[in-house]
Amino acid sequence: MNGIKKTFDKWAQNGRAELMENEHRNNVTKFFQTITFDEPFTFLDVGCGNGWVVRKIAKENNCKKSIGIDISNKMIIQAKKKRSNKKEEFFHTDIEYWDYKGKFDFIFSMESLYYADSIEVALEKIYKLLKSGGEFFCGTDFYTENKATARWANVMKIQMHLHSKKEWKEFFKNAGFQVKTKHIKDSKNKKKWKREFGTLFITGKKHKK
Repeated sequence: MNGIKKTFDKWAQNGRAELMENEHRNNVTKFFQTITFDEPFTFLDVGCGNGWVVRKIAKENNCKKSIGIDISNKMIIQAKKKRSNKKEEFFHTDIEYWDYKGKFDFIFSMESLYYADSIEVALEKIYKLLKSGGEFFCGTDFYTENKATARWANVMKIQMHLHSKKEWKEFFKNAGFQVKTKHIKDSKNKKKWKREFGTLFITGKKHKK
């Protein structure tokens, strides 16, 4: 995990956080347009980076609280500086070890879950942090079928768990979720992997009690 923290601390300082925000904004925005926020809700972003999704969701009228966590302290410092709404909160922590007493209606993660020491442990924790009937939205561009991004692990030289769409679905099912998937493509993007493969979004719904 130290290598991952160092990498993202560096990215927070060299402008890469804003680059990631710009890279993901279109597809994440398209995805959120498919979600109805018509009831009061609480929201958690796992691996929030500079906090742009937390800020975006905090603007929703029905949002009561929008929280972001990240293992990079420098990313959290950036996110706190950009805070624009009292609903926003940021914590420097790791989802696998975060000691939080509340529960959320929605949890989101974009390009972060595959860095976890154990995806199974992270999903187990996320499941516990969701209210009954709550949903977890996990977005990734790094999956086996997306041939153009599968080489990222070699380029980055840090721990990244590469899995297929089928394997991701299995992880979610094993954690107790009802699962569905959606591909969102950015048809005007210059990058082939954004245009042709797109972002894989896995949605896990916690069973209602």
